[in-house]
Amino acid sequence: MVSLNFTSISKTENTYVDNITLDISGMKCAGCVKSVEKQLTQHEGIISANVNLITAVASIEYELGIVKPETLAEKLTNLGFPTQVRLTDERLQNQQLIIQQKRLSQEKTQQYQLITAAFLLIFSTVGHLHHLGLHPWHWLTNIWFHWGLATASLLIPGKEILLNGWQGLWQRKPNMNSLVGMGVTAAYLTSCVALIFPELGWECFFDEPVMLLGFIFLGKVLESRVRNRALDSLESLLNLRPQFARLVSKNNPFQDQGLQIPAMQIKLQEWVRVLAGEQFPVDGVIVEGETTVDESLLTGESLPIFKTQGEKVCAGTINHSGMVIIEAVNAGRNTILNQIIATVEEAQTRKAPVQKLADTVSGYFTYTIIAIALFTFNFWYFWGTEIWSQILIQLDTTKTILSIKLAINVLVIACPCALGLATPTAILVGTTIGAENGLLIKGGDILEQVKNLKTIVFDKTGTLTQGYPEITDIISFDENNFTKNQILEIAGSLEIVANHPLAQSILKKAQQLELNTLITKELTNCVGKGVKGIVTILKSEDWFYLGNQSWLLEHETIINDKVTNKVENLQKEGKTVVYLAKNQQIIGLIALMDALRKEAKETVDKLQKMGLQIIMISGDQSEIAKNVALQLGIDTYYGEVTPTKKSDLIKQIQEKNPDKIVAMIGDGINDAPAMTTAQFSIAMPKGAQVAIKTAGIILTRDKLTDVITAINLSQMTLRKIKQNLFWAFSYNFIAIPIAGGCLLVNYHILLNPAIAGALMALSSIFVVSNSLLLKSQFQQYQKQKFT
Repeated sequence: MVSLNFTSISKTENTYVDNITLDISGMKCAGCVKSVEKQLTQHEGIISANVNLITAVASIEYELGIVKPETLAEKLTNLGFPTQVRLTDERLQNQQLIIQQKRLSQEKTQQYQLITAAFLLIFSTVGHLHHLGLHPWHWLTNIWFHWGLATASLLIPGKEILLNGWQGLWQRKPNMNSLVGMGVTAAYLTSCVALIFPELGWECFFDEPVMLLGFIFLGKVLESRVRNRALDSLESLLNLRPQFARLVSKNNPFQDQGLQIPAMQIKLQEWVRVLAGEQFPVDGVIVEGETTVDESLLTGESLPIFKTQGEKVCAGTINHSGMVIIEAVNAGRNTILNQIIATVEEAQTRKAPVQKLADTVSGYFTYTIIAIALFTFNFWYFWGTEIWSQILIQLDTTKTILSIKLAINVLVIACPCALGLATPTAILVGTTIGAENGLLIKGGDILEQVKNLKTIVFDKTGTLTQGYPEITDIISFDENNFTKNQILEIAGSLEIVANHPLAQSILKKAQQLELNTLITKELTNCVGKGVKGIVTILKSEDWFYLGNQSWLLEHETIINDKVTNKVENLQKEGKTVVYLAKNQQIIGLIALMDALRKEAKETVDKLQKMGLQIIMISGDQSEIAKNVALQLGIDTYYGEVTPTKKSDLIKQIQEKNPDKIVAMIGDGINDAPAMTTAQFSIAMPKGAQVAIKTAGIILTRDKLTDVITAINLSQMTLRKIKQNLFWAFSYNFIAIPIAGGCLLVNYHILLNPAIAGALMALSSIFVVSNSLLLKSQFQQYQKQKFT
């Protein structure tokens, strides 16, 4: 069972810290993201702010009492980024509807933009058919028609782009729309001057802003559709959340017809009826009935699991066979499913360090492009056309028009969007794939740590082993009077007063074998040593002692060589031995061992084949640790390690290899210091909450082999990020000089602004599409893993 329990409010020193989420619209590129983050972090009381371009969401950590979320939203709205505070818990039931409405609105906008793009491109193209010897209507070739088309394009569909772009310039936060706006405005005004003053001999190119806007809108439509595909997986997680619950009375749950209400409105300790085939609406405990439950959503196991009264069920899992009544123990955002979704959403706002370069470049990108465009104009106007004067004759143009066209090319071909989309799209896809496959990866910074991963340190108990002892041997030294079952029956009767893990294992085994609980009296439990009491067997009352060796020696029990030799052999196998004595005579032994996870050996072997160093640490006795390490083929291991020493050991490993990453995998409170010391850590879901909160990756299916999947997915996602950034930088590095005319003299290659705009749009589409390929590549990896 996955167990995640995050609280939103924490205390740091003398201040209370909380997290809020803002929905932000109007961001166009990485420059916008940088501007929004800057505005947020400069606000008093803000501890940190992460903004995601893809999901249009900001995750903010702030000091309670100093910052009002509504004030932040109003501030960003006034700066041209309409912002709303994400819904509170009381309104979470409407979140899915709002998401669907938002998507419907986006689809309508896309349709409008697509129709507009088609209209502009068709009319602009028809107006030039006469160049191909075709003769359309005369008015379509008239220059005033093209002026009217260009004017309408700027005032109607292009209005939003122009206003947003010039607003960015005015507030000294230029973005992609600023570049496009400057380009189309320059082309339009130059053409107007040429139209009004024909004696200048300038060329009118009203079709350039028309076609440029057409390609921009077409690119936005394609990019938006590809982005929506990237969000589909996250929305599929949201769709897993149950919507309704049948609330019933505790007094008479079977007679009560029940009230169907939104699942998010169920309160703790209320009773809910769940019919066969329905999802469990909350995390709860079965109080009436029994059934089988499909938990594949959380565990990945395809076979339903039998559940009866007193057992836990999780929201989102499916009730397979029978009607049950459950009592809510977690509801709203505290359910395991909602915590998983929240962790995925948070992960998509955390950036990989590799993105810092892109963000830094993006912050100055627009200013740099404007400077390059001005340089391009000046170079060709004052020097280029003088040095290569034949260019003007060959192109049949003037130096003013040529210089303006090349400057416009530079403005519209540059693509800050590609830089802004490179990292978040890959992280969005990667973390969502992880969530769908039992991995909660808490952010891009965790993904990047994997590239230098050298050493994995495993805690033994609960990680490589099952985390609880099981009886492996029951030995009787008086089989005529005490069989193995009788030894266990006596032990189980004594252990009913103890709460030690060994005692619980003995009781569990006795219950499984349906053994009787004998009549006892004067039971005494000595914590850490054992139990004693008078047990009645066949009307005979005798003192029995169950515990470790020192406990029995305290009661003058005789331990002969035969018993000693048997105990030594069991301990060499890594087993814990419990002695049972009648009066002062040993009558039997019970050996227990924390068994290895069935996938532990496979996981260790594969990690070692990947070139990783595997180390095991344990708080258990060195002999037990040695036995486990030998079974798993681990050469380096440490036993009897305290929590503080575990942390110190991680530091020593890091000092030996300062350039390599050390990962810690654990599950307990005693692992938390070491997990914090390691560069990143992985937690098992059944572990302590402090271990889960410390971990960068959580294995929600409780499968150790998912460690390998987590490493491979992280590496695949990081490669995708690097591919995207390489493309984004390379595109701008190559495209901008070509747009500026560097190939014009020798190769006669001259782009027009419309083609430059189309290339800019395609660059963003390429980055997002490349990120989407991660899903098919991971599916291919999954197929190879099982063949």
